[in-house]
Amino acid sequence: MITVQGVPVGALQVNCYMLKDSSTGFIAVVDPGDNCTALKKLVENEKENIKYILLTHGHFDHIGYAQALKEQTNAKLAISKADELLLNDNNLNLSMAFFGTGVPKTVADITLEDNDTLMLGDSRVTFISTPGHTKGSGCYIIDNNIFTGDTLMRLSMGRTDFPTGSDDDMKTSLKRLAALQENYNVYPGHGDYSTLNYEKSCNPYL
Repeated sequence: MITVQGVPVGALQVNCYMLKDSSTGFIAVVDPGDNCTALKKLVENEKENIKYILLTHGHFDHIGYAQALKEQTNAKLAISKADELLLNDNNLNLSMAFFGTGVPKTVADITLEDNDTLMLGDSRVTFISTPGHTKGSGCYIIDNNIFTGDTLMRLSMGRTDFPTGSDDDMKTSLKRLAALQENYNVYPGHGDYSTLNYEKSCNPYL
């Protein structure tokens, strides 16, 4: 089992999630787009337990603090193989377009493909590929929780008009999420949390 703490960070208020395996105390941080008080406290108190940085995709607002967090904790950074190049391309990751300056470049320790798994202590982390927002966008499933990045959001979906985005891919990815049987807690990249059953019933895109 894991516990989940979420906090919006950065100019675009990305939801950064801190996940802790209850049996071992090991921690993963999902989409550290910027620093925040909660992350500072986590590093101060438990940096040796932070094992992974899990990126749902490579846009600047989700990766901006990843390199700093790596340096502070020695956590392994994981991202899809298809989005790995965004970590070092400030045009593709949109930081130049939005702010005229780049985010710190970083390097993936783990490149993920569809259905790859990691172990966070006793908790299994499954990566599923959900391209559309970017070519390498993906979701992480842990216990009864799914971290959907900018693929699925409460009553909405992510944009598909950025570089490497695809409307057709997004439709396919949303159909895949709609076919999941479990009523997962949905933790999106922006906005309010939800459940998969609620989204199936009410989200016009799903």
